[in-house]
Amino acid sequence: MKKTNKRQQKNKEYEQESRSRKKVLQGEVVSNKMLNTVVVKVTSRNADPLYGKIITRSKKYKAHTNEDIKVGTIVSIEQCRPISKAKRWRVIPNIDGKES
Repeated sequence: MKKTNKRQQKNKEYEQESRSRKKVLQGEVVSNKMLNTVVVKVTSRNADPLYGKIITRSKKYKAHTNEDIKVGTIVSIEQCRPISKAKRWRVIPNIDGKES
């Protein structure tokens, strides 16, 4: 029987937690012209490390969905397995039931 120290035990717990977590982002639907795919623009605001000025950066992600989502809707997307060459995200269904 192998003895494990506290550090090894904590590492195992951390690995199990981090494996199950998926990245979740929130953004605005920019395009819905593709079949089962929407383009979501995610905007992040960060302060410049040297000057402190707030910089707004945005990135577009292609996300899989089976629903008809209108342009301008705010949605949450979750990272998933590769669905196609460009799609690695899927739209999370809105639990609240209200549309933005």
